[in-house]
Amino acid sequence: MRLHRLEITAFGPFGTTQTIDFDALSTAGLFLLHGPTGAGKTSVLDAVCFALYGSVPGARQAPGTTLRSDHAPAGTPTEVLLDLTAGGRRLEIVRKPAQPRPKKRGGGFTTEKAQSTLREYDPATRAWTGLSKSHQEIGEEITQLLGMSRDQFCQVVLLPQGDFARFLRADAEARGKLLGRLFDTRRFAAVEERLAELRRTAAHQVEEGDARLLALAHRMAQAAGGLPAARTPVDGRPGEPGLADAVLGWGAVARTEAREAADIAAVRLAAAEQAEAEARAAAASARDLAARQARHADALRRREALTARIPDRDRDQEALDRALKADRVAPALSLRHQAEREHAAALAARASARALLPPDLAEAPAEQLSALENRLREELGALGSARRAESRTVAIAQERARLDREAHADEEALQEAAAWLADWEPRRAALQQRVDTAQDAAARAEQLAGRLEPLRLRLDAARRRDALAHGLARAEETYATARERRNTAHETWLDLKARRLRGIAAELATALTDGDPCQVCGSTTHPAPTPTTADHVDKAAEDAAYARYTQADETSRAAERDLAGTREALAAAREEVHSLAAPLGQTHSQPTVAELTAEIGELTRLHAEAHETAARTHAAREALARAEREHEERVAAQREAERRVAARTSHREALERQQAELAEEVARGRGAFATVAEHADLLERRITLLTDAAGAVREEEAAVDRLKKADAQLADAAYQAGFTTPDEAAAALLDAHGQQARRHRLDLWQAEAAAVADRLAEPGIEEAAALPPADPAAAETAHTAAERALRAAGAGLAAARERVTGLAALARQAENEVRRLGPLRTAHDRVARLAGLAAGTSAENERRMRLESYVLAARLEQVAAAASARLQRMSSGRYTLVHSDARAGARRSGLGLHVVDAWTGNERDTATLSGGETFFASLALALGLADVVTDEAGGVRLDTLFIDEGFGSLDDQTLDEVLDVLDSLRERDRSVGIVSHVADLRRRIPAQLEVTKSRHGSAVRLRAGGDGLSG
Repeated sequence: MRLHRLEITAFGPFGTTQTIDFDALSTAGLFLLHGPTGAGKTSVLDAVCFALYGSVPGARQAPGTTLRSDHAPAGTPTEVLLDLTAGGRRLEIVRKPAQPRPKKRGGGFTTEKAQSTLREYDPATRAWTGLSKSHQEIGEEITQLLGMSRDQFCQVVLLPQGDFARFLRADAEARGKLLGRLFDTRRFAAVEERLAELRRTAAHQVEEGDARLLALAHRMAQAAGGLPAARTPVDGRPGEPGLADAVLGWGAVARTEAREAADIAAVRLAAAEQAEAEARAAAASARDLAARQARHADALRRREALTARIPDRDRDQEALDRALKADRVAPALSLRHQAEREHAAALAARASARALLPPDLAEAPAEQLSALENRLREELGALGSARRAESRTVAIAQERARLDREAHADEEALQEAAAWLADWEPRRAALQQRVDTAQDAAARAEQLAGRLEPLRLRLDAARRRDALAHGLARAEETYATARERRNTAHETWLDLKARRLRGIAAELATALTDGDPCQVCGSTTHPAPTPTTADHVDKAAEDAAYARYTQADETSRAAERDLAGTREALAAAREEVHSLAAPLGQTHSQPTVAELTAEIGELTRLHAEAHETAARTHAAREALARAEREHEERVAAQREAERRVAARTSHREALERQQAELAEEVARGRGAFATVAEHADLLERRITLLTDAAGAVREEEAAVDRLKKADAQLADAAYQAGFTTPDEAAAALLDAHGQQARRHRLDLWQAEAAAVADRLAEPGIEEAAALPPADPAAAETAHTAAERALRAAGAGLAAARERVTGLAALARQAENEVRRLGPLRTAHDRVARLAGLAAGTSAENERRMRLESYVLAARLEQVAAAASARLQRMSSGRYTLVHSDARAGARRSGLGLHVVDAWTGNERDTATLSGGETFFASLALALGLADVVTDEAGGVRLDTLFIDEGFGSLDDQTLDEVLDVLDSLRERDRSVGIVSHVADLRRRIPAQLEVTKSRHGSAVRLRAGGDGLSG
């Protein structure tokens, strides 16, 4: 990699564009980068790094910091351009960080995104070709060409001597961090972490398996409760060796004891079964004997009861025999009773009917009564026509009354209709006027609503306009105040910064300590340090002033942005107020809020009145429709009433003629009575009495004849049945229920007698009665006890067998778990051994060296070998750097670095070197590290290097030797830039790049081998 040209614009301390021609500087091979403190020497290197990787090293890229120069004009963008050759390709990189820029329209600033551009020079066409504008693509391309990350580039190309001096004095851990960052050994650390993770995972799996195995052992101990093995369960923790064998051994012992307990329980069950069978047989025999003895005693009691009931049986049999003979007389008795009841009823009916007749007819025969009835019927038939005429006369009178009522109602309806129709036209005109008025109001309300909405929008815009106008005055005042404070803070900070720079020597002198090298000249002796003055400004005061300036500047920019935003909003509000004037037909482009409010109030009132009137449109239309329907109904009703009046007149005349014709016939039929109906009703009542009396006389005569015949038939039937009189036969009669009851009692007696005889004839019952009384309760108690013993023995055997089965199943599970854990335990042992070796904790790792440290130790050996070649030249062959992997006490080994002193032949720690020795040792180490990292990156050539400070600690001879070594780098066509304050180097190195500073920003000047300076 070779740098050709660098252009820096508004970057860091450089307010304007600065161009650095590295080709001119590289002609001499060795050039000096110098300038006062704070001028921007490091910013030149930061610009190179930013162009390549898009960021700067260290804390200068921390959040909250900016790369833009405070000295740059507002319109000048921050930009870095780098022209270089890498991998045989000529490239140009242009980068712009994210930065504020003035808005194109209005005031204030907006943040512009970061931009990157990569171009390549084509020698054939002598033109630049654009490759990419993507940050990611450009970063990947540069990283691939250089073969280094940003951190590696900063260590290899921008050699920071202070870092390597600390590297020489650091412990193994600090060296490991630096080397790991440079050589990117994260993959080896990842291997360590991966092995540790695998070890933890495998250990967790093994512990989980052991926990399951212990859980199975606990379940086996619970299942083996009561056995001797249960008193000595397995005692262990997950992960302990030998746990599986202990669990399996204990399970085998428990299963053996369980099988022995099951055999003993089976013998106990067989004995209990035999005892229960004998007790069951004895209980059955006792129950049978007790039953036979009870049956014999019961048969004797039942036979005695039958003997006592023999007289009752004989009486029932005799009564049943007489009742059977009396059943032959029963029909005649029933017929005689029926005739007697009918005769009594006929006598009562005849007496009742004769009591209603006149005295002269009380004893008249039936023929006389029937003749009188026929005469009255003929008279009643003659009154039929008169009765109909009388009924028709009443109906005609009712009809005439109804016609009179209807005529009166129709007359009133005609008068009312005439009065209503007389006012119809004025009423209709008034209703139509209400409808028209409401419709006009609706149209007016819609028109007013269309004007109100844009007017309200204009009022809102006017209010925003007035509010923004007030806000604009406040924003202008705020911005003026903030700008004044910013300018004051800026001048204060620049003044303090200048005063501090004037006394920087005194400030550096306060940090000097005897024996430690000076940061400027590198000397370890400090004979005359510069004293501080009364007006000295320290770094804290300058930082505080800068912080106040930064805060004031941010406040000023925020106020400026707020002012620009307020102006834009005010202009937009005024434009909105003006644009809304045209739809409303108004000429005043910017009316006041009060004027718009008054206009809106008036329009709102008019709109409310019109809307209220328009709301009555439906009611007015409904009223008009109802009035028109009522007009039609009244006209129709008037016509109908007139038609009914005409029809009613002719109908009344016909009724009057018919009534006159019926009056004569009604008078003849009425006779001496008030009405024909009254006369006919009297005749009907007399006919009914005569009919009832004649029928009663005839029925009484027929009942007397039936009673005589029934008495003769009864006497004959009683004699034939063997009874002396009919009353005797009647006394012997029994109804069906009485006969059934006596027959049932006789059947029960016979059945009981047969059952007692059968019971006493049963086999063995007499022998059982001769034996002593049986005791079935005692035998049943003995059998119950035998059954309980049998159930207990069966339960014991089932529990023993279940325990054997359960222990066998759990043992199989434990064996399966042990087999499953075998590969896991083997894998765990293997991974744990590898993880211990990689982590340096294993006993096999004698030096306790981690895997990453082992790899870095190999790299450190290469770096020490490469550095020793230059260190020997710088130290006149005295010193050589060697790598040491010896342990320091209890610490781990692997990254020790010693120096071999050829004058004494001793090997000692690099921390024992003096200040000057430390400088050229760290320089040799940095150059050696650059060679190793370059080789690691695939042999990429690094044609441009920068070395930072430390030359002030060397004497003249050593300085010459160091410069000779640096000058020898040109043999590989390299150019080396030295960053230093040492004045002697300005005389020794003719090619120089000077950085100067002023109140308006820093600038660079180039001295290319002669006395002339170019800027």
